[in-house]
Amino acid sequence: MRDDTIPAGAPLTGMVFAEGERPVFSPGDKARILARSPVGHYRVPTYMRGKFCTVEKIIEPAAVDNEEEAFGRNAGSKRHYYRVAVPMSELWPEYKGPATDGLRIEVYETWLERVPA
Repeated sequence: MRDDTIPAGAPLTGMVFAEGERPVFSPGDKARILARSPVGHYRVPTYMRGKFCTVEKIIEPAAVDNEEEAFGRNAGSKRHYYRVAVPMSELWPEYKGPATDGLRIEVYETWLERVPA
């Protein structure tokens, strides 16, 4: 009798991941929240659109796109949410507080674009 099971903790080689299974961004990555204007249901506040941010955390597990889900168009595809930090000076250019101050928000992967560091 042959045992084809993979021992727990063994590295998996030759695996092909489906779109959305691996996060596109990593903590520390610089990004910009897209400035699109969808009609109807959306999850990114208007005042956050177009702002630069830093990815702080990948939210696990991957989740369905709630914008598409609201219209019955998702069909179960999943991607990641990310907790991003937007500097207060990005929101209020006249902000005089510490540069480390920022607003944290969780944004779905389809709303972020990578920017050079």
